[in-house]
Amino acid sequence: MKSTINNIKKSKRGRPPVESEAVTVRVSVEALQILDDWRRKQDDLPGRPEAIRRLVELGLTVKMKPKQSVAALERAKELAAMTIDRLVDPAAAAEEKASRKRRLLKGPEEFREVRVDRPKAK
Repeated sequence: MKSTINNIKKSKRGRPPVESEAVTVRVSVEALQILDDWRRKQDDLPGRPEAIRRLVELGLTVKMKPKQSVAALERAKELAAMTIDRLVDPAAAAEEKASRKRRLLKGPEEFREVRVDRPKAK
């Protein structure tokens, strides 16, 4: 008869395997003070590693704001219009100049539908 002692699984030493990876980050003293202030405001007072995990999660789930403001887009449109005015044919009629300028600022019809920087026309 075999001994049952040999059939017992021995537990391994050390931390059990997890599906994550350790990352070492160097943080300034000022950033740590801000981090500690933030985590003290939390209900459950997380440790620094947990606070960093939460803040990273928050940062990754927040929607980014558009990189260009409306004012910057308007300014670009004004600059384009001024440049077109300087390059336009002086012999053309005022109505023709306005039509050409409008076409240049709006872009070719084929591309108007695919532009992502403009709201869809209703």
